[in-house]
Amino acid sequence: MPTGVAIRDVRGQLFDAAERVLLRDGPSALTSRAVTTEAGCAKGVLHRHFTDFDAFLAELVLDRIARIDDQAAALHKSAGTGTIAHNITQALLDLFESVAVAIVSLVTSRDGLRAQLREVRPAGVPILTDAATAIASYLTAERELGRIIADADVDTLAPTLVGAAHMLFADRQGIPPGAGDVRKVVTAVIAGVEQKPLR
Repeated sequence: MPTGVAIRDVRGQLFDAAERVLLRDGPSALTSRAVTTEAGCAKGVLHRHFTDFDAFLAELVLDRIARIDDQAAALHKSAGTGTIAHNITQALLDLFESVAVAIVSLVTSRDGLRAQLREVRPAGVPILTDAATAIASYLTAERELGRIIADADVDTLAPTLVGAAHMLFADRQGIPPGAGDVRKVVTAVIAGVEQKPLR
């Protein structure tokens, strides 16, 4: 791109380019040069907007985490409707069919990125922790509605569901699991806590 030509929404374009590189080539291929080449801009553009590449990656992760908030709100709103297994299955599919698995791999593979993220998020693995929080909130709402048992340990169930689903999706090169595979895991995890409807 010629010098002096304004780029609209530079951050958004760089984030989208990074996501494409990450999904296509994996975390090891994600470099500042790969991102700017993918975005079609000079390498200096990235460094004008971010202090270093790990700062850029941290902002990318935080931007993608913000998207989970919308998914979390939709999941919470679904409490009391449909089946619990369907609602959780759909939430996990929405999460893991996105860039989430690649983001988790990126975070675990880069010490500098983890250090940057710890400054603003001291606990847990980004994306996975956020998903577990969203599912725990949903399960709490279902417990309050009487659709799961009163003593259900939602703070254990939620990360169990997220961890099990993550294992299904973790192989980026393999065939991704279908809805039936995810539903089978969800059904097994929540089997002991669903309240049987009164006849």
